[in-house]
Amino acid sequence: MEKIEINRANGRAANEMRPVALTRDVMKHALGSCLVEFGDTRVLCAATIEEGLPVWRRASRQGWVTAEYAMLPAATNRRSKREIGQRKGRSQEIERLIGRSLRTVVNMRALGEYTVTVDCDVIQADGGTRTASITGAWVALHDALMAWVDAGKIPRLPLVGQVAAVSMGVVDGACLLDLDYREDSHAEVDMNLVATDTGDIVEIQGTGERTPFSRERLNTLLDLGDAGIKKLIELQNEVTAFRE
Repeated sequence: MEKIEINRANGRAANEMRPVALTRDVMKHALGSCLVEFGDTRVLCAATIEEGLPVWRRASRQGWVTAEYAMLPAATNRRSKREIGQRKGRSQEIERLIGRSLRTVVNMRALGEYTVTVDCDVIQADGGTRTASITGAWVALHDALMAWVDAGKIPRLPLVGQVAAVSMGVVDGACLLDLDYREDSHAEVDMNLVATDTGDIVEIQGTGERTPFSRERLNTLLDLGDAGIKKLIELQNEVTAFRE
């Protein structure tokens, strides 16, 4: 097999993630907050809880977890307009993904008649904003729910697991983990993996941007993603002690 030469920023190996940091309690008024950093991508995640449910949800008497996502105007090298009045389709798609991902690890009946909203605001974008958002949003969600337990609003933590996300792709013929913007912008195959701490898959988003890809290559990308998810789950545990 021909060896493919890989030239990544900071000399990263194909299976190596960018430096990842999860900093908790970065906002005074949010019940849970986390600044998540995947390399130069930085997302501020803040979780709040309100009494009551959306109208369509009230009959169930089960809680609800949702998310909002936005990119600040100066998050990229060219200023983008604020999404006032009309939401971008990309932002709506990403926030729905974040909400779906978080709901997979919450026992809604144990949550009770409360609505949790996790706001994810990208303050600096260098690829992987949706995967960083999901990973940091879980930490913010965890801390908000713990605060609700401590306040006596609910008897126990309604989290049943963890969820994280990472990107993979094929760039110049090589399968790579955790793409930065330069890699993502000219990837032949672009993929995102959302998975839980048990290894179960929540969602796979994969597209042959420039070329179709084989089942063998898909398996290689998923193996890279699995390894990345494990590292992110471990880091979430380090900062929250969820599994201790």
